Amino acid sequence: MCSSDLESVIVVNADGPETRVALIEESILSELHLERPRARSTVGNVYKGKVLRVLPGMQAAFVDIGEDKAAFLYAGDIADPRDDAPPQGLPSRSVKGINVSDLVRPGQEILVQVVKDPISTKGARITTYVSLAGHNVVYMPTVSHVGISRRITNDKHRRRLRRIVDQMRPPGSGFVVRTVAEDASSAEVRAEMDYLLRCWANIKANERVTRAPVMLYRDLDLMLRVVRDNLTAEVERVVIDDSAQCERLRRYVGTFMPEFVDRIELHANREPIFDAYGIELEIERALQRQVGLKSGGSLVFDQGEAPTAIDVNTGKFVGSKGRTLEQTITTTNMEAAEEIADQLRLRNVGGLIIIDFIDMDKESNRRKVYNKLQEALRRDRAKAHITKISEMGLVEMSRKRTHESLEKRLAKQCEICGSKGYHKSPATVCYEILRQIRREGGGMAGDYIAIQAHPAVADLMNGPEKHAVDDTVKRVQKALEISGRKGYHPEKFDIRGKKRKAQE
Repeated sequence: MCSSDLESVIVVNADGPETRVALIEESILSELHLERPRARSTVGNVYKGKVLRVLPGMQAAFVDIGEDKAAFLYAGDIADPRDDAPPQGLPSRSVKGINVSDLVRPGQEILVQVVKDPISTKGARITTYVSLAGHNVVYMPTVSHVGISRRITNDKHRRRLRRIVDQMRPPGSGFVVRTVAEDASSAEVRAEMDYLLRCWANIKANERVTRAPVMLYRDLDLMLRVVRDNLTAEVERVVIDDSAQCERLRRYVGTFMPEFVDRIELHANREPIFDAYGIELEIERALQRQVGLKSGGSLVFDQGEAPTAIDVNTGKFVGSKGRTLEQTITTTNMEAAEEIADQLRLRNVGGLIIIDFIDMDKESNRRKVYNKLQEALRRDRAKAHITKISEMGLVEMSRKRTHESLEKRLAKQCEICGSKGYHKSPATVCYEILRQIRREGGGMAGDYIAIQAHPAVADLMNGPEKHAVDDTVKRVQKALEISGRKGYHPEKFDIRGKKRKAQE
């Protein structure tokens, strides 16, 4: 990557048909987020929904929120009016002694918030415990609780922030104060609290005059959301490649976190922003089944429908002179533990994960590798639980996620290889073609650019993504001629500049 040594940067690629935001921490790509116009995330959105079915055997209900699939509401995520002290804002509470039929009924209209996007065949997961996130604070209108980030250790700052919250919070509601609020002025914290209180007032006002199913509140779009949640003193710069979006981001940051507004930069280099920071190469690496380690060893990822298996191999690494086999294996496993934590976060792998480290004879070495994995996972905001390494080198772990994995979002199961692997989806290939044309089209000889691709890609470019194609035409000032080729692999495409034949 072109960033300086151990630099932390947020890189925004908004100059194209999809928005992509990369979080680089100490010069390592740690997270990649993407949002497409036709598939925007619903996490954080608030809906007035209508209960379709109540399933006592599952302690859950299905709720129509107006999206393609009914949302899933677990009993532990439903506020019980009989509770004097509801849980502290975030699902889920214990459902022991609770009957979901006593909490909701078919046909009932309820206010809910999406906490997990639809994944595969499952609908979104929702909760009745609404929380509205800001940069400094999170407002919980249905929970009487005040929480101060544990990372704020200065007692004077904690007392100041608690005093501000207690003065402004309405009875029965609560706030969680984020770590970044420690350096925020009292006026900034109050202004954000006031904004969130007004948002909630608008939600409740709209709830009274609308019928379910209807969306009452949409959370920020991807760019603003990632900046809101990640722009801290540790982030040196936020770099974006679109001037209009850059100004929009500056206005947002200037309003809610003015101390960081000077860190917003427009990418002036002609080189595409993700190329300049080496991010495109890291994305390709994250889609590969095998990931090489610096030592010569490797990781092999097999992502199934439920569990994901990760196998650690020594590969070409045979150790250095004077080292024992045990030392060589431990060195490889230590490096693998670090890389596994980074890859899980980047790939956004969730659910059950089985890691097969190389067998180590000594308990002290197994403990050393386990501690390394635990330490590396602390950088991950997604909650993870891991078991100790068994004598066979196996670790079982679970990792929570709110979105599809990177592989599922950028690729689809491959019919050509009998569903044993993956190829990039038509939308991903379409956007790659348009990015390459934006990158090279201006310098291509000829009057127009001819594109040959798989029929599914061509159909997408001539249909639902026609607006993105038109934007690219305006950019390069050349017409695009798109044709499908049945014999092409789903990822293959050809781009050539051509001259029109002179009319006789």
